[in-house]
Amino acid sequence: METPPAWPQPQDREAARRIVEDAMADGRTRLSEPEAKAVLKAYGIPIAESLIAATPEEAAKKAAELSAPYALKIFSPDITHKTDVGGVALGLSSPEAVAEAARKMLERVSAAAPNARLEGFVVQPMIVRPRARELIAGVAVDPTFGPVVLFGQGGVAVEVLADRVVGLPPLNRVLALEMMSRTRVSALLRAYRDRPAADAEGVAEVLERLSLMIVELPQLAELDINPLLADEDGVIALDARISLTPERKRMAIRPYPGELAGPLPLPGGESIWTRPIRPDDEPALVEMVERTSKEDLRLRMHGPLKRLPHVWAARLSQIDYDRELALVAEDPPGELVGVARLIADPEGRSAEFALLVRTDRQHRGIGRALMDRLLEHAATRNLAEVWGHVLSENQRMLALCGELGFRRAPSGDLSVVKVVKALREG
Repeated sequence: METPPAWPQPQDREAARRIVEDAMADGRTRLSEPEAKAVLKAYGIPIAESLIAATPEEAAKKAAELSAPYALKIFSPDITHKTDVGGVALGLSSPEAVAEAARKMLERVSAAAPNARLEGFVVQPMIVRPRARELIAGVAVDPTFGPVVLFGQGGVAVEVLADRVVGLPPLNRVLALEMMSRTRVSALLRAYRDRPAADAEGVAEVLERLSLMIVELPQLAELDINPLLADEDGVIALDARISLTPERKRMAIRPYPGELAGPLPLPGGESIWTRPIRPDDEPALVEMVERTSKEDLRLRMHGPLKRLPHVWAARLSQIDYDRELALVAEDPPGELVGVARLIADPEGRSAEFALLVRTDRQHRGIGRALMDRLLEHAATRNLAEVWGHVLSENQRMLALCGELGFRRAPSGDLSVVKVVKALREG
């Protein structure tokens, strides 16, 4: 119930989607290394710059555009582990050395993998960070739990060390850091001997961004960043591979329903922005309650409320999107002026609603518009009914419920009216 920072946003999600969709349209199930790195870059993950060359001579020309020393890798859609076939050369001091290494690499790889398609070379500047820790981060699909985020110790001995852990997306910063703490390599991220502490927050942000990729790119079947270097100067991905699948995998935890965000029409031609609540909305939710009159809070909470405690505010903003929905109205962006909430029972048959509009923003149709949008969502979830408890003295809310088609039902308490709206017959 900590308040996490806002989820990181991609730099160019449309560019990433185009790369994935074009590969799928070509009938491919794996992205090339440059394509995989372009997807990571689009999602804000720092990557080592790389250029593609078709021949050893072109590799030398590409190297001249970069700073020495250089790293050279074979470019082949059929080779996953390049070091196993001699497809990696490091620490090359000049473009001429790059060309010579490329010629020898062709001979080695052709002998070791005679059936592999060799499309050229990947040239990139050698990343020299002697105090960096080698990590692995990625995505996999578990047969039971669906897509998971992976983290652990990286490098060529990753399978031997087997120091890794998986977490269920969607991840926030708190969950990512907790996940990292369950590995042995996490101790190496702290300062020791002559090594300053590595940027653990930067590593956690990479895991958050991978989690976001799982949500927004359902074609991801497998993703590996190995190694992911981390030191006091930050993180950088040196190598990446991405496999694709046409089959969308069901996630164990329902992700943030961003598709429900959009303008909310109000009477008189106005509109206001509405979206599902996020965990980082807690401070804005507390401020909204503070700017709401005591009487309005009493009618909403069925009792006096001076302020919204942190634990309560965190619970109201960190919700289970599979069973709950809280639509907030923003005006201006980041300032909450209304919240409509829906909480379904475990069977998914009925749901309780609640509504609060900030006192100084009432009488503009915000409450009615939020309730309309909430009921539309309830119908798409195939709920049978939506109900709520309204204080009998809250005549404005009872009138709104009547306009929305709610009927009154016995509540067992004369001070409270139960209102029920059937969404489907039976």
